[in-house]
Amino acid sequence: QVQLVESGGGLVQPGGSLRLSCAGSGITFRFYTMNWYRQVPGKERELVAGITRTGTSGNYADSVKGRFSISRDNADNTVYLQMNSLKPEDTAVYYCNARSPSSVSYWGKGTLVTVSS
Repeated sequence: QVQLVESGGGLVQPGGSLRLSCAGSGITFRFYTMNWYRQVPGKERELVAGITRTGTSGNYADSVKGRFSISRDNADNTVYLQMNSLKPEDTAVYYCNARSPSSVSYWGKGTLVTVSS
């Protein structure tokens, strides 16, 4: 049974930081590209950041470049999203996604990030 469990969300003031974690089980984690998406009610889910299977390369949405950083620990089956200089518009539910080379995709249940003073 595949599980992706996100943690680390919460309420933070503008300009603050949070670190999200996503722990995977039931898959051979190192075989999967890992991604973070986010979704605001009424809007489509958008890709925030992705990282290759070896962790050597990441890609980011323009809206978070320079502020967010994705990393992974294949020995611990975990992917992280370090979020700095948070803005109110970063408020969303953040989802972890695992995608295989054959495009099989798994999702976590999400963690809520609220940026507000």
